[in-house]
Amino acid sequence: MALGRLQSGIVDYLLELKYLDADQCEVIKSTQEELNGSSFDNLLLADYRISPHQLNIAKARSYGVSPINVKQISINQGTWELLDQDFCSKNQVVPVASYGRYIAVALANPFELTVTSRISEISKKSVIALLAPEGDIQEVLKQDPKREETHFEDVVEAVGLEFEDGEIEDSEEGLDSEESAPIIQLSNRIVEDAYYAGASDIHIEPREKELVVRYRIDGVCQEKLKLPPKVSGSLVARFKIMSNLDIAERRLPQDGRIVFKQFTKKNIDIDLRVSTAPLNHGEGVVMRILDKQKSTLPMPALGFSEENLSRYREVIKQPYGMILHCGPTGSGKSMTLYSALNEINDPSFVIRTAEDPIEYTLNGINQMQMNRQIGLTFASALRAFLRQDPDIILVGEIRDQETANIAVEAALTGHLLISTLHTNDAPSTVARLTDMGIEPFMISSSLLCVCAQRLMRRVCKTCRIQYEPEGREKEILENGIGWSGPIFKHNPKGCPRCTNTGYKGRVGIHELMTSSEQLIEDINKGRETADLKRTAVAAGMKTLHQDSLLKVKDGITTMEEALATVPVDMF
Repeated sequence: MALGRLQSGIVDYLLELKYLDADQCEVIKSTQEELNGSSFDNLLLADYRISPHQLNIAKARSYGVSPINVKQISINQGTWELLDQDFCSKNQVVPVASYGRYIAVALANPFELTVTSRISEISKKSVIALLAPEGDIQEVLKQDPKREETHFEDVVEAVGLEFEDGEIEDSEEGLDSEESAPIIQLSNRIVEDAYYAGASDIHIEPREKELVVRYRIDGVCQEKLKLPPKVSGSLVARFKIMSNLDIAERRLPQDGRIVFKQFTKKNIDIDLRVSTAPLNHGEGVVMRILDKQKSTLPMPALGFSEENLSRYREVIKQPYGMILHCGPTGSGKSMTLYSALNEINDPSFVIRTAEDPIEYTLNGINQMQMNRQIGLTFASALRAFLRQDPDIILVGEIRDQETANIAVEAALTGHLLISTLHTNDAPSTVARLTDMGIEPFMISSSLLCVCAQRLMRRVCKTCRIQYEPEGREKEILENGIGWSGPIFKHNPKGCPRCTNTGYKGRVGIHELMTSSEQLIEDINKGRETADLKRTAVAAGMKTLHQDSLLKVKDGITTMEEALATVPVDMF
């Protein structure tokens, strides 16, 4: 008998499920042909008209796992949160769901233990394997992520008719009912469309002859909508009402927060951090989207090189000291901090965070929202935390001397302190702390690591163009990382997958300066930032420029994007 034990078991289950009769089973089992996996499947599918779905059910019962019709899985922007799309394509895996400590994945071969153990390592969750036909998995992985379309034509027309006769005075009347006015629908649709488009920020900008709505997507602002200038006052007033701000105060900047779930019937659980400012043609509004449905990414998905990831993981496991992240707003610092906390989160540790705002809620971690109006600042929160027996403290940002002093003292007294600072690169963090009045010997004693980072756009893998660099580009690659060879550039026409931009998604680049004997000595002697940089590079630090070139070499981004994000090293 040529059939193996597993194949015989599958045939038995097809009989039990009445997909085959007894005679057919006997014929299949008595075959003398040598049948491998694919020829066995082809025999059942072609000669016995078993459907792929029926075969999958029988296989699942034989293997002792659950079957799934993977074609019914909706591929959307959130599908690849826990598992990178490239990893899924390489290993023929489709993430189905994540809940609590478990992640459910569809696989063609549930006995591939190296894949399931790797999934568990990446996601930090226990794997529930579901069986799906390999062809179905390949078909699903080829799908483009879907997003819900938002249309503005009808509501813009309604808004135009309402404001035909002149601008309506800003008031709360008619701006607090979900269905009452076109301006309500317009404000909701702007937020919904920005969310579905994957925007990080929404800009409402009044100009002399129009009101412009722009989204920041993958770090680049894109114009979405132009409205009559008469709409400006009421639209801004609506966003102020949603943020619980004073609509009568137009002369001063205001900050607020929108819990958008209260204003939409769609399943969109996001908060918006709102900032208004008086501009020359009226009030402008900028809203940062904080997606509460979005989970933190595992560390390997953040763009760290293997060397940097290994060094960073060593640092975050230290019992005490100070870890600082630096970079401009929107450079991915918060995501890195949250991912680091998730990795070291353990019931044996007490973790406290002081944040403004709380962007992601983390299980097992005690988080505190700052409120300056009542005197709850980073400094006062940090002072309170030191009396609450913490092991690890995260402070959203070190902004002033008081916070810096308490942070350094916490790091020197047995706590692991993680925070952010606004500097351009890792070595200049020392000068920034010195400017705040921190003594160099205290900085060198407490500092474990400084991680500077930026986000660069990923080149679209579907339509990218390979070419051989010449001239200045070739020189930069050879001088920066000592490499020459073909690299990729973006396709100006793009493709449907990247919405015709040539770029899709973003990746982090990192400059990791870890403490060393020579660095401690240089800090204590008050050396210049350029000297500290040379010392760190000699100790193995890759600069932001070098890390960006490594991403260019690996085909993740383009030379154009790398040079636009960070300058060429001059030392």
